[in-house]
Amino acid sequence: MYNLARELLFKLSPETSHELSIDLIGAGGRLNLDGLLCKKPSNLPVQVMGLNFPNPVGLAAGLDKSGDAIDGFAQLGFGFLEIGTVTPRPQPGNPKPRLFRLPQAEAIINRMGFNNHGVDYLVARVKAANYRGVLGINIGKNFDTPVERAVDDYLLCLDKVYAHASYVTVNVSSPNTPGLRSLQFGDSLKQLLDALRRRQEELTERHGRRVPLAIKIAPDMTDEETAQVAQALLDAGMDAVIATNTTLGREGVEGLPYAQEAGGLSGAPLREKSTHMVKVLAGELGGRLPIIAVGGITEGKHAAEKIEAGASLVQIYTGFIYKGPALIRQAVDGIAQYRVSQQLRGGA
Repeated sequence: MYNLARELLFKLSPETSHELSIDLIGAGGRLNLDGLLCKKPSNLPVQVMGLNFPNPVGLAAGLDKSGDAIDGFAQLGFGFLEIGTVTPRPQPGNPKPRLFRLPQAEAIINRMGFNNHGVDYLVARVKAANYRGVLGINIGKNFDTPVERAVDDYLLCLDKVYAHASYVTVNVSSPNTPGLRSLQFGDSLKQLLDALRRRQEELTERHGRRVPLAIKIAPDMTDEETAQVAQALLDAGMDAVIATNTTLGREGVEGLPYAQEAGGLSGAPLREKSTHMVKVLAGELGGRLPIIAVGGITEGKHAAEKIEAGASLVQIYTGFIYKGPALIRQAVDGIAQYRVSQQLRGGA
């Protein structure tokens, strides 16, 4: 059924089909129809960041930027959802066209530029949703906010989403907002993390509950840079790291139509680079900070690969576009099979 739907959707421009898909999933959620689209995954509970997840497979940020289809996505069997990236003020994003399919590689290139309806709109959508599962809200800065003042945008968003999120993700790794990735390094990162941690403590006191903070990072770092970021996250007392965002590299898509378009590459070609980064992070963090892995999961065994590399949770986005809701169950099954094999190996 999904293959037929995808064939029809892929006849439209990528952004038109994206918008139509969100509308359809949102409408299906309101009518309680989306749960009929696929067989639900098995229960595979896990506790991460002090939160209880029914399964470790989540929706990555970027697919539902403004929270328009929360209930629809929830009915598909995800163990958790992450919406956004959201910015303080609404913004249109970069000029179109800005989204490109590379179907031969099961990949996408995007330079969307944090197009969203603003944080107030997103909060209203969260309030209107029936979903009561684990909900991450991904926050960023407006494109015209100077990088030196980026912390103001992050704190404003954190203030507004805190009461409505299970956890908050701080996006410092999109390649499509000028200067944003510079926030991943050195004093810029330390100042941002320190400010976020102080505000988190204030909001914990105010709301009577602690909402974990996760930092989403880019895959385009050396192992040494990754180690430095890992140490900075530990020093600042962050609650999780999400690895990774899209890549500026073009390995695996050379020569394909649209391969030279500017923007971040996601999908199957990102898998090995993202998994390598998870391994490096796991080695540096030593279990002191959970890793949420995203990048290139298009089969169940790829999800298991991320867990084996050291992740506690995984997220899917581009794989979901190419494979549909069935990928959720396949990813859960892949992780379940990996767990069983580990238990058998431990008992041997």
